[in-house]
Amino acid sequence: MSPAAAPAPSPADKAPLDETPTTSEREDVVPLTEPSDGVGPVVDTDAAFARVVDAFAAGRGPVAADAERASGYRYGQRTYLVQVRREGAGTALIDPVGVPDLSPLRRAVGDAVWVLHAASQDLPGLAEQGIVPASVFDTELAARLLGLERVGLAAVVAELLGLGLAKEHSAVDWSTRPLPAAWLRYAALDVEVLIPLREILARRLEEAGKAEWAAQEFEAVRTAPPPAPRVEPWRRTSGAHALRDQRKLAVVRSLWEARDANARARDIAPGRVLPDRAIVAAADALPRTVGQLLLVPAFAGKGTRRRAAYWQRAIDEALALPAGSVPTLRGPRTDAPPPPRAWPDRDPAAAARLEGARAVVQELSQEVGTPVENLLQPDALRRLCWSPPVPADAAGIGSFLRGRGARPWQVDLLADRLAAAFAAAVDR
Repeated sequence: MSPAAAPAPSPADKAPLDETPTTSEREDVVPLTEPSDGVGPVVDTDAAFARVVDAFAAGRGPVAADAERASGYRYGQRTYLVQVRREGAGTALIDPVGVPDLSPLRRAVGDAVWVLHAASQDLPGLAEQGIVPASVFDTELAARLLGLERVGLAAVVAELLGLGLAKEHSAVDWSTRPLPAAWLRYAALDVEVLIPLREILARRLEEAGKAEWAAQEFEAVRTAPPPAPRVEPWRRTSGAHALRDQRKLAVVRSLWEARDANARARDIAPGRVLPDRAIVAAADALPRTVGQLLLVPAFAGKGTRRRAAYWQRAIDEALALPAGSVPTLRGPRTDAPPPPRAWPDRDPAAAARLEGARAVVQELSQEVGTPVENLLQPDALRRLCWSPPVPADAAGIGSFLRGRGARPWQVDLLADRLAAAFAAAVDR
């Protein structure tokens, strides 16, 4: 997603979204338990996939799609199941391990719209399998633009279709083979609801005057470049911020890198190889021997103990580093503004701009019924207020926002209002 207006923070995997409303919340919800066409065999051979391609080429209308991963179980974000559905073709559940190149399916449907929920989560994995849609409709993003309070697939389906879509299999290990029948039913149902959901959302967007907003947002999602690699990703180790000693941070870094190498080689999620709490506990204890390491309670597990010598070698490497090679306490410098709480002391004028700008965006959010974060991503707003263009008029602000990836509809709504807020801040 472009930096200015991501539809929502994205987890590394498709986290369990909003649960289906309970009966007490929606008495009229009808549980959806079986796909209308049943569940066919998983497509895991070239011959079976060729039949799917022919069927989808002969189908009509948009293509509903979803993808399942095994985050929390496997290393990385590989796709382990692709679900697609099209009118006239039915539903296909494709195993990309057996059929890694899905580009013939993309070519078979031509310029058809691909309907996904939270498309930014699935498009990178689909692209790795050869599916790069010509056009996208994101049902989650559409729900956000319309101001729905809950935008998880189950919640939106319940509200707009009156159907109860269970989500109990959303975080299972999709690398499991063979996939259980209950999981396959869940996967088929996810795509079965997307096309009727799109029809309702598209109509509501049109009625609300937001169809063009949505078109611009969908295209931004479709064409978003992959995120840049994180600088010093080991610093995201949970709890590491509490270690105010450079040598201890060196141990965190060394253990994180050793864990990452081991997890990659074994294709296991890093947290299953060694949890963050164990890394931080070892860094705080600074053990000098395997025996001392095993006295750390977080290393009491069988698997952790079995690799204790491996972890101790990583610790020893960090302890042996010269002083000039240990990491700094603050981390790498970035061009991001300081935390807003520091602005009143560091730059009162910037603090005044931010206060006024936030009020403008909040007021506009209430006016148009779209969440603040979808009108303008908070990071873009902070950067604008900290380092405003000169002059900070509507044209300058519009140019700044476009440079941060804002879409035309966002600039049209906000540039004049923010310019007025900045002018008022100067007069205070």
